[in-house]
Amino acid sequence: MIADFKMRWPALFQVNEVNAEFKRITTIQLQSKFFTRLDSLSKNLMSVYAKKGGALGRKIRNTMARMTQSDAIEVKPECILRSLCVYLNEDPGNLIKEYMVTSMEVTARKRRQMVLGIFVVRHEGAEPTDDPEHIAIVLEGVEVLSELSSVPFAVAMLLGLIYALHLSYPPELRYTFEALQKGITEQDPNRLLALKLFCELLNNH
Repeated sequence: MIADFKMRWPALFQVNEVNAEFKRITTIQLQSKFFTRLDSLSKNLMSVYAKKGGALGRKIRNTMARMTQSDAIEVKPECILRSLCVYLNEDPGNLIKEYMVTSMEVTARKRRQMVLGIFVVRHEGAEPTDDPEHIAIVLEGVEVLSELSSVPFAVAMLLGLIYALHLSYPPELRYTFEALQKGITEQDPNRLLALKLFCELLNNH
């Protein structure tokens, strides 16, 4: 479906058009709203994460540790978004799929196997703090937006594409996307778990 849609409406699969379509649907400026809200909620999110115990708490601490290893400005929001998945008992690896470059054929095959997510390619032997070689959004095995500047920016654009194309949230990431829908764009989700998290954050903000 996505491949056919891209052929019929190629203009949509550009950053400016994703922003414009999201605003048409919601009246919200996606890009500015996403990053303004994420920045304003970061302190409270990190406080909530720090209180999490058990196995999930350890995973969150491991994820957030990358913030101490890099001064790049995009690392903090990426760690916060990855940790949000973990906090909601979902796997950030289902949202952000990272691969080392071994061959173009292998990379293309892995991309074709993706249903929905962010495709990140790194040089073989690269450190976790090194910039990715390539960041793209993949839907139904099709790379629909590429050469994106950061993982957080890709998350924002993926949310916009889901709205623009009227896609359902993938079951394995439904709480993460509904939390973003409520907390970042301030649109009402249907699920209570995501709502509970952001009600706590917003009440303390």
